[in-house]
Amino acid sequence: MSIYLITLLNMLNGISLRGSRIVLSLFAISLGCDAFEIGILIALASVLQLFLGIYAGQISDRYGFRLPILFGSLGSSIAMLVPYVYPDLTSLYASRILTGLAFMFFAVAIQNLATTIGGTEMRTRNLGTFSLGQSVSGLLAPIMVGLAIDHYGFATSYLFLAILAFLPFVALLVFPQMIPTVPPRKHQASKTHVLDLVRIPPLRRTLLTGAILFSGVDLLSFYLPIYGHSIGLSATTIGLILGAYAAAAFVVRLVMPAMVKKAGEEKILTLSLLVSGAIYLLFPFFENAWVLALISFLLGLGLGCGQPLSMILTHAYSPDGRVGEAMGLRITANKIIQVAVPLVFGFMGGAFGLFAVFWSNAVLLAAGGYLNEKGGGAPPCAEESVKG
Repeated sequence: MSIYLITLLNMLNGISLRGSRIVLSLFAISLGCDAFEIGILIALASVLQLFLGIYAGQISDRYGFRLPILFGSLGSSIAMLVPYVYPDLTSLYASRILTGLAFMFFAVAIQNLATTIGGTEMRTRNLGTFSLGQSVSGLLAPIMVGLAIDHYGFATSYLFLAILAFLPFVALLVFPQMIPTVPPRKHQASKTHVLDLVRIPPLRRTLLTGAILFSGVDLLSFYLPIYGHSIGLSATTIGLILGAYAAAAFVVRLVMPAMVKKAGEEKILTLSLLVSGAIYLLFPFFENAWVLALISFLLGLGLGCGQPLSMILTHAYSPDGRVGEAMGLRITANKIIQVAVPLVFGFMGGAFGLFAVFWSNAVLLAAGGYLNEKGGGAPPCAEESVKG
């Protein structure tokens, strides 16, 4: 299967997922929720994913990619339909739980597929293309959803996202050959354990720093709409500010291969964390939409290359035959932080204002950069002994 088709399927699902975060925050505000309750809503999906990430990776390793992707696409579509049919606070909770369940299976399988096709020599190039697609979905989602909210309302916006999430399901039903068939593998539970992966020092460090980086991306999509609403910005304007982040992520991922070739994956990841932490400090000082868009763009330059680098390093440090499990563990690590951070930051936002949310995340990103710099060693190509 072409990496471009994989990227297209992931883009459709990504627009739905990213768009739902914006609709969720603004819809919850309109229903009278404060920052802490929105934090609970954010964390709900992550709580469920904590228990499914490794299992989803094992399913992908053993039985292939097609069924998890089909399940994830259909489940995401159903999750988006719930608030359309029942536009109230209860439906937002239900939708968020279903989204967490469906996203885990889709994301682990399609990321595993993207890192597998073409062999080791194509891995960095494939993940570069895959990440560019994620940037495009990150650019389109806030703009499209912002316009949809302002012109058609929250419920209809969810219907639009449900249709997008359903398209990969339809594509794989009509063209099943799009996903390569993988022979089932026997489970080696008696010989392997997930803790074996955690005991690999470079993989453990990559999982932790990747989770910290992902928290920076995720919090932006949830708390920038809250901040924008508090200073009187429209949904369309908020979408354009978030789109500036995605545009920067697209640009930096175009030059990422050259950056990695010159400095290595570990150093670029460290720089990404440190620069992003510094930029996060700027948000609460400004209310002008153009200035906020510029800050968002700069943050995209910092965080934009972090996610693909995290995937590349996770794959590089994973034992043979357990890449899907490691990818699931990576997402599980992301979710541990995503459960804690929204709740803690939501409480801080309610008690101390959104200044505390942005600044605390800046400190978290800087700490991640320090951790990666302190523990970073040889690049993945020099650590092939990890494999096998």
